[in-house]
Amino acid sequence: MKRHQPLIDALARAARQLGASPVPEFKVEAPRDPAHGDAATNLALILAPLLGRKPRDVAQQLLQALELPPGYVKKVEIAGPGFINFFLAEAQLAGVLDEILAAGGHYGRSDAGRGLKVDVEFVSANPTGPLHVGHGRGAALGDALASLFEWTGHAVTREFYVNDAGVQIDKLARSLWARVQQQVGRAAELPEGGYQGQYLVELAQAALAREGRAFADLPPDEGVRRCRTIALLSQRAEQDEDLREFGVKFDVVFAESELYRERLIERALADLAAQGHTFEQDGALWLRTTAFGDDKDRVLRKSDGTYTYLLPDIAYHRAKHERGFARAIDVWGADHHGYVPRVRAALRALGLPDEFFHAEIVQLVRVMRAGEEVRFSKRTGEIVTLRELFQETGVDAARYFFLMRRGDSQLVFDVDLAKSQTEANPVFYVQMAHARMSGIFRVAAREPDGVSAAGVDLSVLAAPEEVELMNELAAFPGIVTRSAETYEPHRITGYLEGLARIAHAWYHKYRVLAEPEEAARLVLARAVRQVLANGLAILGIRAPDRM
Repeated sequence: MKRHQPLIDALARAARQLGASPVPEFKVEAPRDPAHGDAATNLALILAPLLGRKPRDVAQQLLQALELPPGYVKKVEIAGPGFINFFLAEAQLAGVLDEILAAGGHYGRSDAGRGLKVDVEFVSANPTGPLHVGHGRGAALGDALASLFEWTGHAVTREFYVNDAGVQIDKLARSLWARVQQQVGRAAELPEGGYQGQYLVELAQAALAREGRAFADLPPDEGVRRCRTIALLSQRAEQDEDLREFGVKFDVVFAESELYRERLIERALADLAAQGHTFEQDGALWLRTTAFGDDKDRVLRKSDGTYTYLLPDIAYHRAKHERGFARAIDVWGADHHGYVPRVRAALRALGLPDEFFHAEIVQLVRVMRAGEEVRFSKRTGEIVTLRELFQETGVDAARYFFLMRRGDSQLVFDVDLAKSQTEANPVFYVQMAHARMSGIFRVAAREPDGVSAAGVDLSVLAAPEEVELMNELAAFPGIVTRSAETYEPHRITGYLEGLARIAHAWYHKYRVLAEPEEAARLVLARAVRQVLANGLAILGIRAPDRM
């Protein structure tokens, strides 16, 4: 962090005095537990093997050689195997406020990714029906991950993969054709495993209204072919509209059919065969994935000549690599958990590095209302749709609730809580903290952006809640970086709730206007407001000035 630069420089000088040349890379960051100080370094642990000494001994020697500006720290501790914890003086803590005001909407950003190209593929729902709440959780997670990578300097592409080929699309087309026949009074059975939802009845009615009765009299093959196009276009348009209203926009929409048109599947298969990784058995073509960490070999081409799902996915991920991405991050549903090792093994077979591919698994969502589980949608009869959910709770609440837990943990979505305007509702609680900070400036008849730390004595911010607020604000950049490193946006929601808790306590306990500390407290209020807004922006959630 910029405000820790004097500490970083002093530690580097001390390391050189101990004989480290060059000084290896080390960290200075806010500890996870505030009781461990305001900044901590692992420098002693890094130097110990290089100097042939015990880490705690190196830590002691570093402190003896350390020369910091007067009044920079009030206490230093050596902890654990050799970490050094620094407790900064209040004047140094207040320095973060000036940093926040100067950076504004950029506070918390870093160049950790250094322009590394990252593809985040998420939702990627089959265009066979409306998006359900599970897709919504994947949408919120994928979008937040993409945002975190943008905040840490990566060059990010948001991508949606359309499975517009295969058995399920055939069933969709034949299901719609059956609904068309039923609408003109003919007996027609849905195909086995077909799609039952009311949405296909509505689509059949719309098709007949547009095309006329003659549409139902087409030869069956032609009718099914036309229904395939109609269904795909309709469902994709509906998915796009739902996601747009949910605040999600994609840079790239990649269709599976493109893999066939560009012969990418054939090329991937030929390359795997040329490297000796495939073999024939029982009339099928197999990939020797056990040689690359999978628990068993996998079929690529079945005995009837059709491809398994794995082969197009292999070709698709290699295409991502060829498009220049250093990392491909996929957000998949719970049913894909066992699929991850086989894709990783297949990509190893093609020579791609392990760090290229990462899959985030999103577990199921249980929607509860009045203490009972909501199982069915009025429209589909099968699932609770994403649109039905966010129209009832609002987009902000839906996105926040989806992001409150790790993606790979089960989620119970309490609709009543998400709709409530009480402190028990975490998104309301966080947004209210931002609104309260904004209200201070409204009462003062001042614009927040007009408040500056220049010439303000910030040392008067000595109340326990003010010191705690400044510590929390200083931790934000580290939280953003760790959230990106661990693929965990829920760290941001946890941080925001903690910051909001301290901000609410401060707001209730201390007056700002017409007090001797007014100028300093206005600076603090602006900084809190800014960091709350930045954290909510990462999650794709509004930061309202009024509630």
